[in-house]
Amino acid sequence: MSVQMQLARIIISEISDNQVIYLQEVDGERQFPILIGIFEATSIDRRVKEEFAPPRPLTHDLIVSVADSLGAKLESVVISELKEHTYFAKLQLRCGDDELIEIDARPSDAIAVAVTVNPHLPIYVAEDVLQEAAK
Repeated sequence: MSVQMQLARIIISEISDNQVIYLQEVDGERQFPILIGIFEATSIDRRVKEEFAPPRPLTHDLIVSVADSLGAKLESVVISELKEHTYFAKLQLRCGDDELIEIDARPSDAIAVAVTVNPHLPIYVAEDVLQEAAK
């Protein structure tokens, strides 16, 4: 079972290689941090804080554009696993014949894609990942 989460905070530090995003349960109080890179943190931050329109497509725009051009609908992000302190995510796309395709992605990239789409894609986290993250 997966739990719907929302982006709660983004912490960007210019003196650290690791930035932090916090996901919080939509209908609850659980939350947890994910360490991400500066590029992804900046991309996510720009998308949620302002109407950001780069002069040329950025990587996350490209992913959205490719899906659209192929007739696929970006549906959601699922953070599906936590192994050896590393989170794993899947970007879910629905194809023309209603087939669901899951694409392996880093959570930071998947969340950056989620906030690039308008309206933003829902973000889900597997219950066992939430329990493991709380330890």
